[in-house]
Amino acid sequence: MTFDGINPTVLAIDTSGPVAGCAVLKGGKIVHQIAMNHGLTHSETIMSAVDAALSAVNLACADVDVFAAVAGPGSFTGVRIGVCAAKGLAHGAGKPCCAVHALDALAMNFYGFDGLCCPILDARRGQVYCAAFDMRQGLPRRALADAAEPLADFLARLPKDGRLVFVGDGVPVHEAAVREALGDRAMIAPPSLRDLRADAAAVLAARRPETWVEAKTLAPIYLRAPQAERERKVKLENNA
Repeated sequence: MTFDGINPTVLAIDTSGPVAGCAVLKGGKIVHQIAMNHGLTHSETIMSAVDAALSAVNLACADVDVFAAVAGPGSFTGVRIGVCAAKGLAHGAGKPCCAVHALDALAMNFYGFDGLCCPILDARRGQVYCAAFDMRQGLPRRALADAAEPLADFLARLPKDGRLVFVGDGVPVHEAAVREALGDRAMIAPPSLRDLRADAAAVLAARRPETWVEAKTLAPIYLRAPQAERERKVKLENNA
């Protein structure tokens, strides 16, 4: 599916991590953005935020060209909330959806960085969701493939020279370990550039119309099976 117009109107939704938010891109500009990091349940807050964002710029769902959702990796429950919200809005409006990869969106925080941007998301159980991106040309280009793995394994896969910057909600958890392993090579993103931004998801969706899909086919991006599935597999193996 492609979009023949210029500068599509995008509504982007992100509930994949601790910060929930939405953004509207119109005419090539971010015209409204909302970010929420106050600990309230995303399912309780995201639709009111979407309503507020659209109302602020005098848009209805019918005016949106594509509904984007940060589809993961991240919190399994959070990812499903955002994906379901985007699917429902798009289906009602008869418009396409776009699944935005959380690690791509995080890398956009360091657009033009002359080293590698290394998003790390806290995957619990001693692991991170991670990848590395070359951002010198602007849009994210993967330098290392996505993985769900222990931080030490990810750090061992990184190049042995060059600048590295770490972003994402895994930074507060693993900052000390990153600094110990990499020393001065490692830049740690400040709080203002650490979290995923819904406006970055909107820009990526607009720039990648070839990834737009029908609402019914929008699906989460998982780098490992949800906990319930993993526990069920272990139970079945133990009972075998």
